[in-house]
Amino acid sequence: MPLAALDGVTLEYEVSGRGEPVVCVHGAFLADAFRPLRAEHALADRYRLITYSRRGYGSSGAAEPAATLAEQAADCRRLLSHLCVPRAHVVGHSLGGAIALQLSLDAPELVHTLALLEAGLLIGESAGLYRAGLQESRRRYEEVGAELAVDEFFAARWPTYRDELEEVLPGASEQAARDAATCFEADFAGGLAFRFGPEEARRIIQPALLVLGEGSVALHPRFSETQRLLLAWLPRAESFVLPGASHFLQLENPSGMAEALAGFFARHPLA
Repeated sequence: MPLAALDGVTLEYEVSGRGEPVVCVHGAFLADAFRPLRAEHALADRYRLITYSRRGYGSSGAAEPAATLAEQAADCRRLLSHLCVPRAHVVGHSLGGAIALQLSLDAPELVHTLALLEAGLLIGESAGLYRAGLQESRRRYEEVGAELAVDEFFAARWPTYRDELEEVLPGASEQAARDAATCFEADFAGGLAFRFGPEEARRIIQPALLVLGEGSVALHPRFSETQRLLLAWLPRAESFVLPGASHFLQLENPSGMAEALAGFFARHPLA
C-alpha cells in the first residue's frame, strides 16, 4: 500500500475503482475492516473507494496518546487533498463514525454524504454504561494483555466472531492484537473526550445514512439509542437496519452493506 506524508503524519492508503469518491474511516482495532467491500460489485464497479489506516495502525505513523478526533478528522482531510479529491461520500464505522461527524463539522464542503455505521458516541442515557465498558476494556488490556482483551472486546460486539472473522478477513486477529495499543491507549482517550449533541448535529445538513446491525439491539442499549437520537438530531437522516449483522456490519454482511451504501449514494449523487 502506498504511503502519504501529510504535515507530520504518514498514512498508508489504498484506492480502487472508478467513479464518485467514497472515503472509508475505520473504527477500533481493524484497519482493514472495509476491505471486504472491495469485492462487492455494487460498490467496486461504480465508485472510487478510498481506504486508509488511521494513525497508529498498520504502516501509518504512530498515534500520540493525546490525539483528538479533530486531529484524526484533519488526517482524513489532508489525505483527500493529497489525492486531489475536493468532495466525497464519507463512511465511518464505530469510532470512525465519530471522526466522520467531526470531519463534517470541520470541513462541510468536503463531505457530500455521510454514512454512519453504528457511530461510537457517548450520548443519551446509555452513555454512562458505554463509558464504563470502554474503561473496563482498557483495564483488562493492562491486566491480561492485548490478545485476550481484544478477544473480549470483539466477542461483546460480534458474538460469533471467532468462527467468522478469519474467514472474511484473514490475519485480522493478529493485526488487531498488534495494533491494540493504539486502540486502548489513544483511540479510547479520543473517543471518551469527544463531545457531540443536538447543537452540533443541527450543523450537519448533508444527507446521512444511519446503519444499525439487526443483532446489535440485543447487545447493548447504546446501539438503538444512538440510532434513535441521531435520527432525531440530524436534519437529513435516514435509517437502515442491516440484516444478519451486529456491530462489525461490513464484515458480517458485506454484500448487504455494499448494496445499502450504493443505493444511498445513488440517491444523492455528486453530479
